[in-house]
Amino acid sequence: MRAMIVKEFRQLRRDRRTLAMMIVMPVLLLVILGYAASFDVSAVPTVVAGPGAGAVVKALPETFRLAGTYEAGAQTPEEWARDQLRDGHAAVAIVTGSAPGPRVLIDGTQLFDAQKTLQELSALRSGTAATTASTAGTAATTAGVTGSASVQILYNPELKTSYIMIPGLAGVILVFVGTVITSLGVVRERQAGTLEQLAVMPLRPTDVFLGKIIPYFVVAIADLAVVVAVGVAVFGVPFIGSAAVFGLGALLFVFVTLGLGVLISSVSQTQGQAIQLAVMTLLPQVLLSGLIFPLSSIVIGVRWIAYLLPLTYFTEISRGVMLRAQPLTTLWAPFVYLALLGAVVATLATLRFRAFLAPGTSR
Repeated sequence: MRAMIVKEFRQLRRDRRTLAMMIVMPVLLLVILGYAASFDVSAVPTVVAGPGAGAVVKALPETFRLAGTYEAGAQTPEEWARDQLRDGHAAVAIVTGSAPGPRVLIDGTQLFDAQKTLQELSALRSGTAATTASTAGTAATTAGVTGSASVQILYNPELKTSYIMIPGLAGVILVFVGTVITSLGVVRERQAGTLEQLAVMPLRPTDVFLGKIIPYFVVAIADLAVVVAVGVAVFGVPFIGSAAVFGLGALLFVFVTLGLGVLISSVSQTQGQAIQLAVMTLLPQVLLSGLIFPLSSIVIGVRWIAYLLPLTYFTEISRGVMLRAQPLTTLWAPFVYLALLGAVVATLATLRFRAFLAPGTSR
């Protein structure tokens, strides 16, 4: 038994990647969760529309961070306010000039912002708010805004968690299929000894890359269709947006995740190493993409990682299309970022295959 223990320690010492996983991963998870695992919302992006918007802005408590004002223009104040919520520019809109009092519109898809807003409004009405108005002279205006205001929650009136989670969970399933399953592709070729056969066949690196991902691409799209159908039929999640916009975002996202899986497999020597690397890319996407914890509550030192993860942008697209009917013109940013990530991943994977398939290359 002593000899077996010594042998295992020596083998573990030689396998530096597994040893790093055992030591680095717990520390990494602790740091990420320590900074990201927070449901606290310190500032709610708010727009104010209608006559006297400036006076209302001065009366807002510090919890509500001003994101824009609108008094007159081509649209009515309420139309403008609703467009701001639909397009994700704000979580709360205050519309003045209506009787008997102003209206407070809340985006129910931003669950934690909505809950914070309802809590703050309740506290202001009862006179127990922890925050105060910006100036003492506007306290009466604050009471007028919140005391007689009617509140309407849009897109998720009952603030159901399933409405928020299922569009994002569809992306998590695609990440699992695209990254974990696909990452075993080239490793399987290497261990079976067929990678050398690919090297002598008239195949370009691009042919190998596309040939590897297309079957998984079909399976991933089928999985997405099933997940969305179950979410709508069983959990009652609405799908009020354009299926074409959603499908385009899904195609880009699947292409990125499949390319990432093939890239991982090309730098792994065994299937165990491929799975380890795939899990290391999967966990940050689940924790930092805004699926569980709001991005605004993650400290900036960790938040920048979220903007390098494809799931962050797919979650924004899926929630925007399914719940708010957000058009493509207002979702251009996540589409552009997904396209850029796809180009980078595809280029790296192709270069790796070119190195593998070059004559005389050591494998």
